[in-house]
Amino acid sequence: MNGVDVLTALALFAAAFATIAVGAWGGRFSRTTSDFLVASRTVGPRWNAAAVSGEYLSAASFLGVAGLIAKYGADALWYPVGFTAGYLGLLLFVAAPLRRSGAYTVPDFAEFRLSSAAVRKTAMVVVVVVCVLYLIPQFQGAGLTLNILLGAPVWVGAVAVGAIVIVNVVGGGMRSITFVQAFQYWLKLTAIAIPTLVLIGVFASDPAPVGEPAPPRVTSQTTVDVTTDVVVIVSQPEGVRVTGTIDGNEVRETVPTAGRHVIESGSVISLDAGAATPVVDGAPVDGSDWVAPGSGFGDRHPLFQVLSLIIATFLGVMGLPHVLVRFYTNPDGRTARRTSLAAIALLSLFYLFPVLLGVFARLYVPELLITGTSDAAVLLLPSAAIGGVAGRLLAALVAAGAIAAFLATSSGLLVSVAGALSTDVLRGRVRDFRVAALTGGGISIALSLAAGSLELSRTVGLVFAVAASTLCPLLVLGIWWRGLTAAGAIAGLVVGGVTSGTATSLAIADIVDDSVLDGWLSVVVGYPAAVTVPLAFGTMIVVSLATRRRLPGDVARTFARMHVPERVGMGLDRLPGRPGIEPVVGKGGPGEPDERRHGR
Repeated sequence: MNGVDVLTALALFAAAFATIAVGAWGGRFSRTTSDFLVASRTVGPRWNAAAVSGEYLSAASFLGVAGLIAKYGADALWYPVGFTAGYLGLLLFVAAPLRRSGAYTVPDFAEFRLSSAAVRKTAMVVVVVVCVLYLIPQFQGAGLTLNILLGAPVWVGAVAVGAIVIVNVVGGGMRSITFVQAFQYWLKLTAIAIPTLVLIGVFASDPAPVGEPAPPRVTSQTTVDVTTDVVVIVSQPEGVRVTGTIDGNEVRETVPTAGRHVIESGSVISLDAGAATPVVDGAPVDGSDWVAPGSGFGDRHPLFQVLSLIIATFLGVMGLPHVLVRFYTNPDGRTARRTSLAAIALLSLFYLFPVLLGVFARLYVPELLITGTSDAAVLLLPSAAIGGVAGRLLAALVAAGAIAAFLATSSGLLVSVAGALSTDVLRGRVRDFRVAALTGGGISIALSLAAGSLELSRTVGLVFAVAASTLCPLLVLGIWWRGLTAAGAIAGLVVGGVTSGTATSLAIADIVDDSVLDGWLSVVVGYPAAVTVPLAFGTMIVVSLATRRRLPGDVARTFARMHVPERVGMGLDRLPGRPGIEPVVGKGGPGEPDERRHGR
């Protein structure tokens, strides 16, 4: 094992060990069902904001954002902007009323608001589907990371990260994961900030052109192994040689002509120092096109792509179960608002660095643009741009941050899955939570190994579209519109879930030809939110108006509980466990479940 492998392996081991150790320490404080589900609602705004940010900054944020910016340029800036701005909507419309509802999970809120067990069950299914879809790219990213850094088979990273997450969640639930996620936010911030600041110094000492009307160029002799079939645009063939299969023809050390080419898996592309890098089809070739907005993400309808991405990211945050459940851990609605505000500040700070790394990736590792595997940019940048011991140390630090990203987000998602299954399918006891965590984690690992792979941010963007098309309308209308009925909520969840879920599945499977319907079908499948979100909201509203005679009889009291400040004394936390059980006074205090009733 060479020096890079040793340093990287040590960094990965240290990050994984620290995660397990912090989780074990936090798990000592987990005693009751409430501890496992919502940390007994005792998490303050600063600690919770760090935990929210830690679980939210997933593989898509740590690796994917920089890769997409390197690949697509200005339009990809909507990813970090949308990921952060979504918390503003959460702050304004959801955080405080959701916490005042006294619910333990999103399905619990659905039943509280609409007095319907059917809505609760439907919401539970949606929560599990969204979380499992979100877990898939986390485990895939872990496999990609260990494959790039250590040469391990892709399945090893997915299984290893999945096992660590399951152990932490089973051991301590939400209370344990809160400590872990707060720690991992600061680890990820450190791991991405330090390399970025060093690269700023490197760039300042020898500025490279950015945004010129010329393709990116490699600075030294470079060899690229093509592991999957890829379509590339060759703008300047000089210094580019292909050995393998190009456009269906076997070639050896052949200089391709300028234009579009299909290069098959197993081929090798050699680039001389100073050669213009071929770019995957659909990505901007020249620097001037790269810095200019309006090109979209490699298809025929760029404006629709960008609009759909904005809708998905701005509204999707309000429907992410693992984010929403963190607000149940706050003591009250006011603290939930303060948590949202602090989270916006922490996320804004973090996202400054992936944006800069995306620019540096196009300058220092442009060869990644050939195969489209731009998610590796953050991992490879330090060694490529700096080299030596310093580059190896920075690469190891980045590796630690990457593994922390997978662990933090996966932990929050698995807590949400376990909470929904244990309270709605099982009896709501601690042992049920653990069984649900084991089951949900195992299924997600298996699916991640079987599913196809897109860029991490692209995949996560699709999951945001599903969340924005299902749970977001349920929460926004449930909190702010008295006219929502159980039938309307179910219809909207089903329509939004089926349409966005089908689009996501087709996109991940990559089975829609972009030539169909002049490209519109493939664009809608790849970026469905602009269609599915209005459809879901419209369905809920229309069906609710048609069934307005079925409104719950206590709507006024329900709205008062959500919108009246806690000091008035109307709020009362619900009890975790079987649907419909009202709060009781147990040994943990008012609203705390009595372990004698729920078992362990």
